[in-house]
Amino acid sequence: MKLRELLTADVVNLELESEAKDDILRELVSLLAMDEKSEAILFKTLKRRENLGSTGIGKGIAIPHCRSLVVTRLRLAYGRKPLGVDFKAIDDQPVRNFFLIVAPPLEVSNQYLPVLGKIAQFAKDPDVPAQLMEINTPEEFLALLEEKAT
Repeated sequence: MKLRELLTADVVNLELESEAKDDILRELVSLLAMDEKSEAILFKTLKRRENLGSTGIGKGIAIPHCRSLVVTRLRLAYGRKPLGVDFKAIDDQPVRNFFLIVAPPLEVSNQYLPVLGKIAQFAKDPDVPAQLMEINTPEEFLALLEEKAT
């Protein structure tokens, strides 16, 4: 399964507004368009995961991820904060690109870890961080995924 197949334009926000890590997580969760209670549970689960260690993998990219009962299938979202935000990334640089991954605890397709790996691989491409900053529409983001991500 290709990453492009897991994302649609409605879960892409190229202008995240938040200035703090927790608020960025809330904004990303809101892209999944769930009810308020589910969003609150998901935020707490992601925050707990971040407290174990930042999902900021460097080069301006973070991959917040968790498993939760509030979803019935693997869900992804992408957000961009052009000026970046302190996300306690491993390289201590601001994070501008956020790939959210949420999966149910027991997932039939077992795509959670492979998708996490695919996003990390996509992010390692030396051209990708700059290309992510140049896109202007969700459709351009999806086209970049189609071109660069397996």
